[in-house]
Amino acid sequence: MIISVHQPQYIPWLGYFDKIARSDTFVFLDNVQYKEREFQNRNKIRTKDGSSWLTVPVVSKGEGRQNIRDVRIDNQIPWQRKHLGALRSAYAKASFFNKYYTFFEEVLARDWEYLKDLNIQIIEFILKDLTISTPICFESDLKVNATSSERIVDICKQLKADTYLSGSGGKDYLDAALFERENIKLLYQDFKHSQYKQCFAPFMSYMSIIDLLFNCGDGSRKILFTEKPV
Repeated sequence: MIISVHQPQYIPWLGYFDKIARSDTFVFLDNVQYKEREFQNRNKIRTKDGSSWLTVPVVSKGEGRQNIRDVRIDNQIPWQRKHLGALRSAYAKASFFNKYYTFFEEVLARDWEYLKDLNIQIIEFILKDLTISTPICFESDLKVNATSSERIVDICKQLKADTYLSGSGGKDYLDAALFERENIKLLYQDFKHSQYKQCFAPFMSYMSIIDLLFNCGDGSRKILFTEKPV
């Protein structure tokens, strides 16, 4: 059984969903330290001026080091209105704007307290839209106590997985020898980013997956899985 893990990110990029689809089980790392200026609370969309960040403000002052599951959204800032305006500006002329904008209107109209809940709600919607049915579980339900590579190995053991699918960045920090000793095969994702028609030229890769959805709609799954690197 192949498992993969990742922090719940805000409107993640294409490779995030590719990794989930190539796994037999996917684990949300909701009990690890929240890192600022990464992708847990922000991501990029394609605009006429290039790429632009959509950032969910979070409460951090005086909170110290927080686990992702404890990070609260700073709703004193009108971020929802800003995000909806940015989506309208960037994708109003996209072929599938109406199909997906309605969802974001609805989800961003809700009063979200915790960042992870917002992120997971959006991720689950996108998984369903792409017909990715990989079972999902949460690290916090597994009672993992280890850190670093030992943490991943512990998750694999608890889920009885014999293979771990890591992002390519895992080559820089995972202890391959540990996985070998525990008889867990270590694979690295080699996601090849397909090109598709965007609202603005030239094509820019590594945007949030909503860039693909707004532009390609029902054809998004085929584009996402054009390459078969693993």
